[in-house]
Amino acid sequence: MPRIPTLERAELIGEVADVFDDGVVRYSRMTNMKRTLLHSLPAYHALMTWYPLFDTIKAFIGERAAIIFAHAISAESDCLICTTFMRRVLINWGEDPSSLALDERGEALVDFGRAIARQGNRIPSDLYLKLENWFTAEQIVALTGFASLMIATNVVNNALEIDLDEYLYAFKAPESGGVHAQ
Repeated sequence: MPRIPTLERAELIGEVADVFDDGVVRYSRMTNMKRTLLHSLPAYHALMTWYPLFDTIKAFIGERAAIIFAHAISAESDCLICTTFMRRVLINWGEDPSSLALDERGEALVDFGRAIARQGNRIPSDLYLKLENWFTAEQIVALTGFASLMIATNVVNNALEIDLDEYLYAFKAPESGGVHAQ
């Protein structure tokens, strides 16, 4: 059971109602996380900057790598909602999230995502050097910023015990809670 109730469209007025309606247009649905964040518009707006950062990293690593990067971060953060969302995308593409074919750059991105999500958020020097082989300083900052927002969404979902959206039920990983699949 979630710690904070999700807001329903029928109970909203004013700016929050407008933001809800805009969210439906932009994102095609208002998820449980978004409907929880609407309790605080500044928090909602801050975390919705995930989307432009996702577009930024997608432009230089590709959509598949961006989803895999987000999946690695979310799996390491033990976030059922975000991990399951990324699993859904991968499965719908015909991929097995627990057995992804990755090249060296993809492996470095997964390792970076997992490392940044761990306690202390430290990146081993050898891993950072690998990143520098494939990415510019600007790109590494964008990847780090995106990872930070991904972790922030994981924290919101986990700390507030937000319920998994029904449309994601079929995509949960078979292991405990559905989170730890790579």
